[in-house]
Amino acid sequence: MAPTVTEDRAPADAGPKAGPGTTTEPTAPGGRPGYKQLLRTPDAWTFLLPGFAARQPFAMLTIGIVLLVQHTTGSYGSAGVVSAVTGVSMALFAPQSGKLADRFGQGAVLLPGVLVHTAAIAALTTLALAHAPLWALLAAAVPAGASVPQVGPMVRSRWAAKLNGSPLMPTAAAFESVTDEFTFVVGPVLATALCTSVHPAAGLIAEAALTLVGGLLFAAQRRTAPVPSRAAGSGAQRHASALTIPGVRVLAMVFLGIGSVFGGMQVSMTAFTQAIGQPGINGLLYGTFAAGNMLAGIVCGAVAWKSTPQRRLLLAYPLLALACSTLWAVHAVPLLGALGLLVGLCIAPSLITGYTLVESLVPAAARTEAFTWLTGAVALGQAAAATAAGQLADRFGASAGFLVPLGGTALALAVLVTLRRHLSAGR
Repeated sequence: MAPTVTEDRAPADAGPKAGPGTTTEPTAPGGRPGYKQLLRTPDAWTFLLPGFAARQPFAMLTIGIVLLVQHTTGSYGSAGVVSAVTGVSMALFAPQSGKLADRFGQGAVLLPGVLVHTAAIAALTTLALAHAPLWALLAAAVPAGASVPQVGPMVRSRWAAKLNGSPLMPTAAAFESVTDEFTFVVGPVLATALCTSVHPAAGLIAEAALTLVGGLLFAAQRRTAPVPSRAAGSGAQRHASALTIPGVRVLAMVFLGIGSVFGGMQVSMTAFTQAIGQPGINGLLYGTFAAGNMLAGIVCGAVAWKSTPQRRLLLAYPLLALACSTLWAVHAVPLLGALGLLVGLCIAPSLITGYTLVESLVPAAARTEAFTWLTGAVALGQAAAATAAGQLADRFGASAGFLVPLGGTALALAVLVTLRRHLSAGR
């Protein structure tokens, strides 16, 4: 299907329109979207490279806290609580950060944000090394989580601003999903290697340094940043939260379910491999799960979809719930690896389609906030699932933790099917 040029965009031979956040984007021959065409988007690399560096710490923070606090306290329980408080704080404060970025600009939020985050991580690290009481660690964990820079949603918002109405938007959503998964594969490995081979605090120190440097470099790329709603004069709607849109609330529930898969799988695979006396294969099993997500994301971005995003989500999410339904009954490592790969393959289509729907459901002036609600929902679901899966594994055995991904996706699927009409634009 050949792309069309909307009335508010210049023809391709006229060059890009003046002003930040706008461009004439290339499309694939014959209208078929692809990564090659996406990455030829003018100025794309100026925000992709610093954005990748700045979002890497997001995947290093949790494991860095767990390894440091466990080392200084000798308690996995204390480490888990501090990590969970950080995740919940991030989930609660991230949408407010996104809302401020939509209104005042990404740079205005990132600059103070990365400074606060760096200071909070420094305080948390110092307290942990000084063997401070748990309440002090929790007090430092709140600002550490609340100030996590929402670079991923900001990158997605820049894509949406540059590709507004383009067939390349699903490709951009897929590209970002793959980037996120790659981050969550590399980040924990890097943090673990630093903590175990250099110093228990090295993972968090590296996280803070990458946040500061990457965040400042990303904020400096003002040319590609979306126009703030205050500067654009978007009227009374500039104060409205993206969560007032019913479709965003439905997607947030869907992403909570996806977060339950991430959190439940991580904890349950750890408990399972420890229970069978092979803790060393946990990384391989979780890596297989993450690889499935990456592979599916790459494929989704290369396909020229003819069905609507709503229909694709209603097809993909039941498959995810179905893939999670038998995890609890598996007791063999090869079969668990195969099912983990299948679950990973089913996650990416739902994630990508959910992010793609934001473009049609949310006005440009509130998209960064909308993306942060979804990212925050994943983090909140992950934190809740990790806690629940740990409790189930302790009380009923390692396999019981795998009931959490099933329960989370089943509940989210019920919400999705019941309220699917809200996923249509204008609802």
